[in-house]
Amino acid sequence: MSSRFTEVRKRCLRNIRYTLTRPSPPPAPSPFNGPVLVLGSAPVSHKPERFDSSFSVITINGSQSVLEGWGIEKPDITFMRYNQVKGTAKNPVEVRRVLRGKSTGALYVMLWPRNKRDELAEGLRAFDYSYDQLHIVNRYARMSLLDRVAGFRTLEMDDEAKCSNGVTAVLFALYHKAPAVIISGINPNSSGHIYNSADLHRQHTQMDMFVLRKLLDAGHPIFTADPTVAAEMNMPLWK
Repeated sequence: MSSRFTEVRKRCLRNIRYTLTRPSPPPAPSPFNGPVLVLGSAPVSHKPERFDSSFSVITINGSQSVLEGWGIEKPDITFMRYNQVKGTAKNPVEVRRVLRGKSTGALYVMLWPRNKRDELAEGLRAFDYSYDQLHIVNRYARMSLLDRVAGFRTLEMDDEAKCSNGVTAVLFALYHKAPAVIISGINPNSSGHIYNSADLHRQHTQMDMFVLRKLLDAGHPIFTADPTVAAEMNMPLWK
């Protein structure tokens, strides 16, 4: 009974805070004047056709390692989970390994405490990862992206009620008026990551599929560069 009461209380407080503060989504470092590539770390990814400097690139966690094979050293934007900075599990350790010594344009770190920005900068320096801009995105800013772009609200009470960083980046690009968003290396049906062989289970699968389907049904300009994803999710293949 007490745990149920705690959950209901937490849900109510989170809803009230979101309603009263009316949070804004995180800002973009600059306008998106061309297509936006959101590159995830699923084991299979493809470079979009006619990919050139007119594209903006958003990488997710350790997916930046894929870009080197495409001749790009530095993405425009990186979305990173807070636990990738100092976490000791297999995935964050591997993310830090592949990102060591690299850099990004604007770095958005999810759910890092705002009052510990210095500790975040120290953690990033520990694996020599640099950036031009650093943004901390709290839960309510992330919730507002889903609310404003997809038209529904989640209080993120558990992992299955949250979007992955990849889908959050899609929402971010759409909110900031990207004329087209192309996903690659983002497959809710897959497991594992391109930068390790652990074949780790992918979280947020059902929410990701639901949100992407809702966005597509609403007519948002979302495409995939991966033929398998196009077939499995009935998503337009970028041509």
